[in-house]
Amino acid sequence: MTASTREIEKLAAEIADKIYLDIAKWHLYLGDARLHVPLAERFYPLLEEDRLTEAALESVLQEISVPIGGGRREVPLQDLLPRSGQQDLMELLEAYQQENL
Repeated sequence: MTASTREIEKLAAEIADKIYLDIAKWHLYLGDARLHVPLAERFYPLLEEDRLTEAALESVLQEISVPIGGGRREVPLQDLLPRSGQQDLMELLEAYQQENL
């Protein structure tokens, strides 16, 4: 089963203003960083197939590279999320799955 654009956009909207990168104590929300849609596209199939685990979440966060310094370097998204943000993301995804799938 494939996710519709509307379903992915709904999940992306949930992520956009609730989860943030922490860089030098500055909070950059994933919506502002334009990372909410790629995350939703990666997580939605896991939710739909009931395969979301802590390991799967960490794997996705590790695989998504965030360009910094004008693209001079790339850092895994997992390295830019505080631990509390990662926990919040897991809770958000679990709640989304229970309410929408």
